[in-house]
Amino acid sequence: MLRPDINDLLSQTGPGTPMGDLFRRYWQPVLLAEELPSDDCPPVRVKILSERLIAFRDSDGRYGLMDEFCAHRGVSLWFARNEQGGLRCPYHGWKYDVTGQAIEVPSEPETSSFCANVKLKSYPIVKLGDLLFAYLGDPERQPPLPEWEPYTVPEGQAFTSKRLQECNWLQALEGGIDSSHVSFLHSGNLESDPLFKGAKGNQYNRGDLMPSFEVVDYEGGLLVAARRNAEQGHYYWRVTPWVLPNFTMVPPRGDHPVHGHFWVPIDDENCWAYSFDYHPTRQLTEQEVTAMRAGMGVHSENDDAYRPLANKDNDYLMDRDAQRRGVTYSGIKGIALQDSSLQESMGPVVDRTKERLVATDAGIIKARQKLRKAAMALQEGVEPVGNRAKDQRVRSVAIVLPADQSFVEGIGDAMIARPGVPQTTV
Repeated sequence: MLRPDINDLLSQTGPGTPMGDLFRRYWQPVLLAEELPSDDCPPVRVKILSERLIAFRDSDGRYGLMDEFCAHRGVSLWFARNEQGGLRCPYHGWKYDVTGQAIEVPSEPETSSFCANVKLKSYPIVKLGDLLFAYLGDPERQPPLPEWEPYTVPEGQAFTSKRLQECNWLQALEGGIDSSHVSFLHSGNLESDPLFKGAKGNQYNRGDLMPSFEVVDYEGGLLVAARRNAEQGHYYWRVTPWVLPNFTMVPPRGDHPVHGHFWVPIDDENCWAYSFDYHPTRQLTEQEVTAMRAGMGVHSENDDAYRPLANKDNDYLMDRDAQRRGVTYSGIKGIALQDSSLQESMGPVVDRTKERLVATDAGIIKARQKLRKAAMALQEGVEPVGNRAKDQRVRSVAIVLPADQSFVEGIGDAMIARPGVPQTTV
């Protein structure tokens, strides 16, 4: 269990909070690239880390991310006209470029220097693969651009979706580093979901419902390893990397694409789950992409605002008969919604003072400890890890090893992302 003050520290990411300061030392996903599909397309509202922003793409294809509200009278620039290199507020015609700089104030004389003194808060934003990443922190401490493998592979080898999750970011993240629940919650999907079925490792998940856990420090975060019994005195290991503060990658299954997530705070009671699939050595097939768009694997079927069609307002379309018959363990369709339904059921921010953790929660415990230490160290001027290229060139691993071999020794450099090198899978 946690003290209330520590629970608050880990959960709150708004401006001026220790965890909010920590998040602002990293490039974070803010939009799918498809949300700004063309030059001069409509602007898009962005809320991240409790800040309300507006994103747009100007006439020259440049991306901008800035304060949502016009400096004149506070009108939301979501209503603005995107035209001729900037956003024009429809109220009185003030116009801003992608840096937030006012470039036209029609009521002022042409000789006036008024525009030069009006600038909205803005943040750098870049397109990497099919995502737009932004950096909201101290410009003097801006890290290099991210080098996550899903966003460095050739076009056609990766796919990203997003979904609204109506709970705090941390309880969503904690599900991402908890491998023990797979044997229960997702057991009905391992051989039915087209993005999972057919992998040899599935039999170990079904056969051993009590995995042993080992958690070791990795320079950018943690390696959370779940060990299950395999054949002939061997162990089946599934090694999940967690990179500070909010990146997780699911161990692969056979030649299926590799899955993972960014858990991005919107505010203290909601987050975005950016879920990716990629393959390091081949194009995704048409069948795989079709399955992803249909909400299979770690993805979900959503409305136009990226809220899942199965949500808390309709009890996630839970099917008690399917649950009773064992079609799905929880009666809820889809791996993504099986996770988010239970995480949302805890409430917007779970009260961790009441929980009772066990040995299989070792990864969650150590992740909380590492997050807290990183946030407090930053307050003392110590820059965090996880925002460097060497921390981000990481892979998850699924492998069978002899019982007398440690998983760290056994995986060797299989956890290091290397362009064009096949993934270690079982």
